[in-house]
Amino acid sequence: MLATFIIGLREGLEASLVVGIVASFLVARGRRDALRSVWIGVGTAVVICIAVGVVLEIVTADLPQAAQEGLETVIGLLAVAMVTYMVIWMRSHARDLRAELESSAGAALAAGSTTALVAMAFLAVLREGFETAVFLLAAFQASTSPLLAGLGALLGVVAAVALGYGIYRGGVKLNMARFFRVTGVVLVVVAGGLLTTAAHTAHEAGWIDIGQTRALDLSWLVLPGTPVSSLLTGVLGIQPYPVVLEVVVWLVYVVPLLIYVLAPTTKRRTPAPAPAA
Repeated sequence: MLATFIIGLREGLEASLVVGIVASFLVARGRRDALRSVWIGVGTAVVICIAVGVVLEIVTADLPQAAQEGLETVIGLLAVAMVTYMVIWMRSHARDLRAELESSAGAALAAGSTTALVAMAFLAVLREGFETAVFLLAAFQASTSPLLAGLGALLGVVAAVALGYGIYRGGVKLNMARFFRVTGVVLVVVAGGLLTTAAHTAHEAGWIDIGQTRALDLSWLVLPGTPVSSLLTGVLGIQPYPVVLEVVVWLVYVVPLLIYVLAPTTKRRTPAPAPAA
């Protein structure tokens, strides 16, 4: 539930920020007539993303067991690739995210057409929604309680919409760099769990046979049917008897990326003006 909540919160907030800034620009410029087009674009993107998630789930359910394991592996790897790109990109852009969005929206409005603003909102929701659909599907497949995972995702999206609206109205001040750093740490750990799950399902699908020697005995901690087991296996991807391959891929992925996310950022220095002749 925690993993899907963070996914829904982070992805939803990114989309909410874009839509909120676009809407505020239109209202400030007296173009409320274009808001309807923006909401239509946002609604269309949401429907497309839900349809993609449903189709992927249906396709996965109708496949034979080995093929299901293979598709789950592909979806898990795709989700890990998406979250890795998102964490790295946000690490370098979070501080200036709002200014960049306002600059892009202002340039689009200055061009004399609201089509670019509608496209900006549509593509933002479509991109974040597609990432969310793939990431949540991978999390659902790894989760021991799909109901709680779905509830966590719903609560995360609701919280993101509320935060986005508060930021749009000006009543909520959020340190974007700090927020995305904290959620980035959680997502890196969750993605590491998805990667170990992908290594497990790849072996079940018959794709990988190396590194299958038992590395640890965690059966004393990961007890099937307990809340602790649901957290460790569903969120962190920890198995009762992890094999060497699973431990290696977790360490190789999580440790360097956590160091990158937690490393202090260097503030950009503006060049000093040249002395007068």
